[in-house]
Amino acid sequence: MISNSKSFSSRAGALLLVGTVLGGTSTAAFAQAAAPAAPPAAEAAPAPLVLTAPAERVIQSINVTGNQRLEPETIRAYANLSNGQTYTASKLDQALKDLYATQLFADVTISGADTGNLVIAVKENPVINRIILEGNKRLKEDKITPEIKLAPRQIFTRSAVRADVDRILELYRRQGRFAARVEPKIVQLDQNRVDVVFEIYEGDLAKVQAINVIGNNNFGDGRLRKEMYTKQAGGILGFLKSNDTYDPDRLAADQQKLRAFYLTQGYADFRVVSALAELTPDRRDFVITYVIEEGARYKFGTVQADSALRDLPNSEVVGLVKVVPGTWFNAKKIEDAVTDVEEAAGNLGYAFADISPVYDRNSERRLMNVTVKVGQTPRVYVERIDITGNTTTRDKVIRREFRVNEGDAFNALKVKRSQDRIQSLGFFQEKLEIKQAEGSAPDRVILSVDVEEKPTGQLQLSGGYSSLERFVVQLGLSQNNFMGKGQQLDASVNYSRYSKSIQLGFVDPYFLDKQILLGAQIYRRDVSSFNFVGNSRETTYAQNSTGFGLRTGFPLTEFWSLGGRYNLVQDKVTLNKATFYTNGLCDPFKAGQYLCDEIGKRTTSSVGYSVLFDNTDGFRPTRGQRFTMSQDFAGLGGDVRYLRTRADGTKYKGFGGGFVLSLHAEGGLIVPLQKSPGEFRDAIRLTDRFFGPQLRGFDIRGIGPRVERVPYIFTDGVATLDNGKGRTQDALGGRAFYMGRIELELPTNSALRSAGIRPSVFLDVGSLWKVTQPRLTDIVAICSPNAGTTGLPTFQSPNPQCTFAINPVTGQQTPVGDPTKFTASPGSKEVFLGNSPKPRLAIGIGFNWVSPFGPLRIDLARAILKQDGDKTKLFSFNVGTSF
Repeated sequence: MISNSKSFSSRAGALLLVGTVLGGTSTAAFAQAAAPAAPPAAEAAPAPLVLTAPAERVIQSINVTGNQRLEPETIRAYANLSNGQTYTASKLDQALKDLYATQLFADVTISGADTGNLVIAVKENPVINRIILEGNKRLKEDKITPEIKLAPRQIFTRSAVRADVDRILELYRRQGRFAARVEPKIVQLDQNRVDVVFEIYEGDLAKVQAINVIGNNNFGDGRLRKEMYTKQAGGILGFLKSNDTYDPDRLAADQQKLRAFYLTQGYADFRVVSALAELTPDRRDFVITYVIEEGARYKFGTVQADSALRDLPNSEVVGLVKVVPGTWFNAKKIEDAVTDVEEAAGNLGYAFADISPVYDRNSERRLMNVTVKVGQTPRVYVERIDITGNTTTRDKVIRREFRVNEGDAFNALKVKRSQDRIQSLGFFQEKLEIKQAEGSAPDRVILSVDVEEKPTGQLQLSGGYSSLERFVVQLGLSQNNFMGKGQQLDASVNYSRYSKSIQLGFVDPYFLDKQILLGAQIYRRDVSSFNFVGNSRETTYAQNSTGFGLRTGFPLTEFWSLGGRYNLVQDKVTLNKATFYTNGLCDPFKAGQYLCDEIGKRTTSSVGYSVLFDNTDGFRPTRGQRFTMSQDFAGLGGDVRYLRTRADGTKYKGFGGGFVLSLHAEGGLIVPLQKSPGEFRDAIRLTDRFFGPQLRGFDIRGIGPRVERVPYIFTDGVATLDNGKGRTQDALGGRAFYMGRIELELPTNSALRSAGIRPSVFLDVGSLWKVTQPRLTDIVAICSPNAGTTGLPTFQSPNPQCTFAINPVTGQQTPVGDPTKFTASPGSKEVFLGNSPKPRLAIGIGFNWVSPFGPLRIDLARAILKQDGDKTKLFSFNVGTSF
C-alpha cells in the first residue's frame, strides 16, 4: 500500500480554512446571510449578527515554509501569487489547485488570509532513489523495466505508481498470467528520498481448459481445434506445449484461422458470430467458446481473366489459375493464383501490377465464378538500391550479389534470385526480404534490404561418441566474413586419441573485386589408425601428412560455376617398432602384410577441377538443388598416379507447414594409372583410398573392406578358432563408394522454432568396396624356445605340438627335430570381409538446435542392413559456438 502523511480530508480542511479566514466570519454566518428572514418568534430573542466579508484584500507578504529542494520563488511562481496582488477566496483556492497540479507536493496549506501576510506551507513529494523489483522469476527485469515509467531522480507520485502497476499487470496478462498481483511499497530514506518496491506475485499460467465450438455441423470440434494456434491444456506431452495458455491476440488469430480453413473447404459464407473467453470459477483457467455459422458450400463455376496488359494476355492468366470448374471452392487456390500472376507480371517488368480476383456468387446454384483482373500499370525501372543494417559487412559485399543494378528494368525473378544469393552468404537473418517501394515516378521502383547481421565467426567445439574412438574433440576457429569483406579465414586444431591436425586457410570469393575465387591452405595431419581387440583399441599404423593447396573458381552462368585446384602432399606411414617389428623388420604376423607394404614416404602432386550447380534458396535451403562433380589427377610429379572422381547432389523440397524434404546422393571411384606393386597388393595405396561414406548408425570406418583376425585357442592339445570378443579388425578402405540419404525436417511449435530446434527423421544407405584382397595368414601356433635354451629360432607351426615349422613366404612345412624344446602360443587366422557393394542401411532421428552454446546436432540411428564385419554406432553429437 502507498501511505501519505496527510489524507484528502486534511487538504479539504485547508481549503475550507482559507474560505473562512478570508471572509472574516464563519461558514454559519455565510449561511445566515444568504438565508431568508425568519418569522418573529413568540419570545423575544436577540437579532442575529450579519457580517459581510470584504470582496478583495491585498497581499502584504508571501512566506514559504517546508520546502527542501525548491526555491521559494519557484513555489510562488507555481501559485501565481505575488506581493501587492489582490486576492479573493477563489484566487487562493486556485493557487492550491495549481500547486497540487505540479505533482511536486504531498501536502499544501495557505494561511494568513485574514491579514494579507500569506504563508504557504508545503510538504514536497519525495524523490525516487531507486526502483526495485521483487518476486519476478518468469519475467526478468530487462522485460519489465522498459514498461516502468518511474525512474530514479524523478518525483514520486501515487498516480504514476498506479499507472506502472497497471502496465506490469498487462505485461503478465500478455504472458497468460492473469492471477498476477503487484503491490507497490515505499521505503522512506533520509533527505526526503524513497525506494519504490514492486512486490510481484506472478501466479500460475492461465491455461485453456477447454475449447468449444457451437454451430459446426460438418466438422467436429477436434478437427477445428487442429486448425487453431491455441491448444487445450493437458495430454501426455502437455508440459512441452507453449500455446495452451490464454492469449487475447491468439484468440483473434484463431478466428482468422477458422475462417481460412472453411474458405479452403468451400464455405464462402462462413463467419464467426462470437468468441467468448470465460474464467473458470477458481479463476485459474479459461474456457473458450466459439459460435459460428458455416453457411452453404460452394463449387467453382467459371474461371475467367480480364487483363489490361498486352504482355500478359487473358489466356496466359487463366493458365496460371490452377482451378478446375466444378471442384469445391478453395480461397487458398485463388490466393496462390494471384501470387503466380504477380510473379509472371513482375518477370515482365511490372513491379506494381494491380491484380485482384473478383467473385460472382451464385447462391441458387451454389457456384462461385471467379474473374482475375489485371489492371493497366507501367513497366518500371530500378531507381536505386538501398542497403541498411550492415554494421560490419561492406556495402559492396551485398551489392555484388544483386542480379539487377540501378537503372535496369525491373525483373521479379532476378530480385528473388538476388534475395536467395544474399541469404546464401550466411551473414544475415534467415527471413531476409528485398522490399519494393514506389520511386520518384510511377515507372520507378526502389529496392531496399534491411539486413540484420548475425555472428559470422565460429569457435567450434565438436564431439562425437564412438565405440572405437570414444570421445573425439575438435577445436576450430573460423571467420566467414573477415573484416566485412566476405573473405573466409579459418584455423583449426583437431585432437583425439587417434587423430591430431592443425590447418590454416584463406579464401577470397571476389579476388580483386572480380568474380574469381582464390584460396590457399596449409596443414599438418597426424593420423593413427587403429584396430579393435575385444573392448579395447590398439594403434596400428601412423600417417603423417604435410601439405598445401591452392584453389580458384569462377561462375559460368547464374547457377553453374567451375573451380580448379592444386595440392602437394608428403605422406609418411610408420608402424610402432616395439609392437610390430621382429629382428628389425616388419612382422607380417604381428602387423599384417597389407600394413607392412605401406611403410615409407610418398609424395602426391595432384591437380583437379569441380563443376558446381546450385539454385538453392539460402543458407538452410527449403527448395532447389545442389550438384557437384569433381575429378583429381595425381601424377603431375610425385610418386603416385591415379584418377579420383566424385559426384554428389542434393534436392530440397518444402511442403509447407514446416516440412522440408531433402534427397541426397553421392558416389566416388578411384582408377589407378599405375600397375600394382606386387601380388595381393592393390594399385591404390591404403592412405589414398576412400574410407567413407560416413553413414549415421555406423561407426567411424565402420563399413567397407577389412581384415579380421580370429585367434586360435588350445583345448587339450587341439586348436580351434575363438568366436568370442578377442577378434581384431583393420579397415582397408575402398576404391568405390556410394551413399544415399532421405531426410525430412519436421515442423515444430512456435516456442521450439524460436529456440532454434529443428527435428528430423532420416534414412541413410550406402556401401564401400573394391580393393584387392591382401595376402592372408593362417597361423595356428607360434613356437618359441623354452627358457634356458639358446640358439633356437621362433617359428610358425600348424599345430600346438610344434612338430612342424611353416615357411612364412612359401608355406612349406618342415619337421622339427625336438618339439619338446619349444612352447606354443595361440596364433590367428585372417579373414577378408566387407568387400561388397551390397547396401548398408540405417534409420534414425536427429535434432538441430541453435543452443546458447552454439549450433548442436544430435543423431540417434539404428543400423537395419549390415554386412559381416561392420561396426555400428547409436549416438553422435556436434556442438559449436558463434561469435
